[in-house]
Amino acid sequence: MSAAGFLVVVAPVAAFVLLTSLLRPRHGDAVAPLRLAVVRAALLTGCYAVATVELLGAAGALTAPAFALAWLLFLAATVTAARLRARRAAAGDPVTAARVPALVGAATGSAAPTGGGPTHAGPADPGPTSAPGGPTPTPAGPRARLAEFRRTAGRGERLLAGTVVGVVLVELLVALLAEPNNYDSQTYHLPKVEHWVAQGGLDFWPTAIHRQVTIPPGAEYLLLHLRLLTGGDALHNLVQWAAGIGCLVAATRVVAQLGGGRRAQLLTAFLLATTPMVALQATSTQTDLVAAAWAACAGTLALDGLRRRAGWGDLLALGTATGLTALTKTSGLIAVGPLLVLWGIAQLRTAFRPPAAGPARPAAGVARTVAGSLLVLLVAAAVVGPFLARVTAEFGHPLGPPRLRESIPMERHDPASVLVNALRIGHTAFDTPLAPLRTGSAEAIMAGSRAIGVDPQDRDITFGREVFPVPAWYPDEDRVAFPLAGSLALLGAVFALARPGRISPERAGALRAYATAIVVAVVLHTAMIKWQTWGNRLLLYALVAAVPLAGLWLDALFRRRLAPGRRSVAASLAVTVLATSALAGVLALSYGFPRRLVGAGSVFTTSEWDTRFLRRPHWAEEFRWAADAVRRDGVRRIGLVQQNDNWEYPWWLLLRDAEGRPPELVALQSVLPDRPPADPSTVDAIVCTGSRAACVKLVPAGWRVEYRDYVGYALPPGR
Repeated sequence: MSAAGFLVVVAPVAAFVLLTSLLRPRHGDAVAPLRLAVVRAALLTGCYAVATVELLGAAGALTAPAFALAWLLFLAATVTAARLRARRAAAGDPVTAARVPALVGAATGSAAPTGGGPTHAGPADPGPTSAPGGPTPTPAGPRARLAEFRRTAGRGERLLAGTVVGVVLVELLVALLAEPNNYDSQTYHLPKVEHWVAQGGLDFWPTAIHRQVTIPPGAEYLLLHLRLLTGGDALHNLVQWAAGIGCLVAATRVVAQLGGGRRAQLLTAFLLATTPMVALQATSTQTDLVAAAWAACAGTLALDGLRRRAGWGDLLALGTATGLTALTKTSGLIAVGPLLVLWGIAQLRTAFRPPAAGPARPAAGVARTVAGSLLVLLVAAAVVGPFLARVTAEFGHPLGPPRLRESIPMERHDPASVLVNALRIGHTAFDTPLAPLRTGSAEAIMAGSRAIGVDPQDRDITFGREVFPVPAWYPDEDRVAFPLAGSLALLGAVFALARPGRISPERAGALRAYATAIVVAVVLHTAMIKWQTWGNRLLLYALVAAVPLAGLWLDALFRRRLAPGRRSVAASLAVTVLATSALAGVLALSYGFPRRLVGAGSVFTTSEWDTRFLRRPHWAEEFRWAADAVRRDGVRRIGLVQQNDNWEYPWWLLLRDAEGRPPELVALQSVLPDRPPADPSTVDAIVCTGSRAACVKLVPAGWRVEYRDYVGYALPPGR
């Protein structure tokens, strides 16, 4: 990556830092205001990134200079806004006048202005704190807050915080060292980005892999920015790593909103950070963590609506979070939907409360709530609408072709089928290395399923050709189970529904309402999404939303006054659970697949190319063999023959010319009815993956075909 490219990549980061100051809430009753500002800044930055892709894509200008200019303009606008706010605040708000210029200087690399008011940084983010009823103010500035934490935190809290920071930093190291090697990324996440770059727009293209055009592209939009600004995929893993940080920020703020103090927030961050699925996906180019982060942002914003009436900024932020969730992974809306309903009910209740001065005006309040709800939906539609419009125009349905609409959603909704689906999803999510437990529970589920007249392998409730059960306990980014975090979240939900006053005395109603929304989301998931081998990662959004309940419940357990004997047993169990969670997170980062620190396939000892093929090591040499044969003839227009789950991305890397320009890859098959494939006679060479028979069928007569196990190529006579 060039120095200029690096500086442009820093632009959105610098703008984000400034936005955290600009978007700090002005009302004094905001919970964890710094984290709320981070959520708002993330949403605004994400929305701008999406809008940039959509606008430049519509103009056919998906180019590096255009994206660089867009981010420099965004940074300039943010700096200007920060300076204007500092000037306006100079007279009446010396705290803001001192804080904003300092941030402007830090973001732009210039020295902060001196003079003109106090040099202290102003009010800091109040949480995490130890007060059970909610956060209390702490000293200003990062150093002061850190010093205050060191002074007041106990050994356990320091250990929790240190573990979270250590895990996040190790994830960052792995994310920077490891090349993208997620299976789905090789098939459709990253090829999607390369097609956009090659054609300079967002129009669909002929392809045999429908997921390249039908699956929502929100996370890939973010990858596109990095691809154009850096010229490669070296920073691609950072999108999910940043999403992991976003999940921690939003989840801990939810705890604070529900009355949890510093220890409860640290417990939540610890459980979430050490969950193997989170730790592994934070170094990946998968998309589940991005969707979970946007859904978590929607959740924490929705909880603000339980305390006060939403303003214009709140409505815009909530709509943006909803739209970004839908644009990234529509399954995330399963959690966002109940949270929006909860928000709407709370807003309606505020309409009937008398204001501080004057009589209550319920009719006006109801009208305002309805208008606000419509605005949230309109903003969400504006974010996801352009993509849905393209899908509808292509397939006649906003959810894509029938094969997509029928493969993942449940096709039976009778109570018995939903129950069986829920039991199978739960079995896979709570899987453990204990083989007798895993086998016995699976057999019991299958026997019970048959007893109530449901085939446990019924295709109407089972994805594709998958067969229940499957082992999911080992640390694989696509399927690893979360028995510890899941069990604690389940216990937290049960106690939050049954006895919320014992967990959060001052926010019992809000806690019960939030737990109800999360339980509804999980039930909806089991009623709407078929069981599948990698279903655990599809539940990641629900796990992130539910872990705050676990942190609150554990904190309440530590607060309870028990008899000495029962206290030691409870403390020992809690410490054991936390130690096991930490061990699981460490093992996931150390030995997780397909990116690990030690052992075979370590990011320190494995070459770049071999790292990309850790999922299928025997394919690495085959791809290189075919690409070398095609490149020797200097061809540029190359035909692709592949099936729905084959790897395409390696061709985009191997077939670039000496100057790094991508090849002209055209599909010789197409599942899009209105986009016919290229004629094989119009290409200079053909590369194939998967079935040899499918490849030979499309090769023109007289061409030479060479094939190995998975990869092959074909060249015309004379080459």
